[in-house]
Amino acid sequence: MTVTDAAQAENGDWLVGNPTGLQLASALWIGSVGLLILGLQPVLLGALYTEGHVTGDELALVATAEMIAIAIGSAIVAMLLPARNMRWKSAVLLILLALANFWTASAASPNALIGARTLAGLAEGGLVAVATELIARSRRAERIGGYFVTLQTLAQCALALLLALYAVPAAGSAGGFIALGLVCLLSLVVAWIVPDDYADLPKDEHFANVLTVPAITALLSIFCYFMFFGAVWAFLEPLGAEFGIDGRTVGLMVSASLAAQVVGAMTATVFEARIDYRFAITGIGAVAAISSVLLASGPGLSIFWAMALVMGFILLFIVPYQIRLAITADETRTAVLLVPAAQLFGLAIGPIAASLLIDGQNFRPVPEFAAASALASVALLGVFVLAGQRRVPA
Repeated sequence: MTVTDAAQAENGDWLVGNPTGLQLASALWIGSVGLLILGLQPVLLGALYTEGHVTGDELALVATAEMIAIAIGSAIVAMLLPARNMRWKSAVLLILLALANFWTASAASPNALIGARTLAGLAEGGLVAVATELIARSRRAERIGGYFVTLQTLAQCALALLLALYAVPAAGSAGGFIALGLVCLLSLVVAWIVPDDYADLPKDEHFANVLTVPAITALLSIFCYFMFFGAVWAFLEPLGAEFGIDGRTVGLMVSASLAAQVVGAMTATVFEARIDYRFAITGIGAVAAISSVLLASGPGLSIFWAMALVMGFILLFIVPYQIRLAITADETRTAVLLVPAAQLFGLAIGPIAASLLIDGQNFRPVPEFAAASALASVALLGVFVLAGQRRVPA
C-alpha cells in the first residue's frame, strides 16, 4: 500500500482532513445561518413594505443588494482567504451578521436599509463559505451538498413560520430582524465545534483553475438556471394577479413551494448517485422551461399551483448535480467554491433582467425570460460536454 493509499484509507470519505460528524453538522449549520434570509425575505421584506419603510422599487434594491453581497462574500472568503482559524472566523461573521440585523431593525431610511442588508450579505456569504469549503473537501460532495440544502431549507421553513406567527405580528419587521440577530448570537455556541483548520486542497492557483472553458461554462450554466427561478419567484404575486389569483393565495403557494424545496432537496440526497448529472440537469432544465411557458400562457388556479410546487421541487433537487458538474469541470474543486456565488448572482440578476421586459401591467414576459434562461442553462451544459470531449483526446 502506498502512502497515498494509506492516507485515503485513513481519511475515508474525505480528500483531505477528517472532520467528525458533529463538526460537519456544525459547519453545515453555520452555512445555513448565512442563507436563512433567502426563505425569510417574503416575510421580513414584505413587512418592511407593508409598514411603509420602503417602496416597491426600494424593496427590490434592498433584496438585490443583499443577494449580490452574499455572492461576493462567499467568493471572497472561499477564494482569497485561507481555511484557517475557522472557529474565530465563524464567530466574527456571526457577530457581524447579528449587528447588521439589529441595524436593519432600527434603520430609518431606505439608504440605511440598503447599507445594513449589504453588510449582512457580506457576512452571510462568509458563513456560506464555512460550509462550502468543507463540502469541497468531501469525496461525497454531492450528497453532503444535498444535506446542506435540506438543512438550510428546513431551518428557513421553521423560522419563517415562527416569525410570521409570533415575532412580526408582535413587533413588526423590527421584531423579525431582532429575532434573526438572536439566532446568529445563539449559533456562536456551534461556531466553536467547527473544525478550526481545514486541510488544504491540492491546488496551485485559485483563479487559474476556473479560467477554463469547462469551469466557466459550468458556472454560467448554474447562473442561468438560478436566473430562471429568481425571475419567476420575484414576480409570482403580480403574475398571479394578472391571471386573477389573489395575493393571499399566492402567499400560500410560496409557503407550499418552500415545503416542496425541502422534499426536492431530500429526494436529491437519495437519488444523486443513481442519476448522471448531465441527464439530471438537462431534464430539470426542460421541466423549468415548460413550467415557465405554462405560467406565461395564462393558466388557471390549479395549473398555477402545480407550477409553483414543481418549481419549488426542482430548485434544490438540482443542486447536488450542479456540484458534480463543478467538480467535473475542475478536479481541484476550486470551481465548487464558486457555486454559491453563481447561484446567488443568478437569483439577484434574474429579477432585474426580467423587469426590463415588463410592459405596464403585462408580466407575461417574465416567465418567457425564465424559460429562455432555463434553456440557456441546458445549452451551456452542452458546450461543457463538447469541451470535455475535445479535451479528452488531447
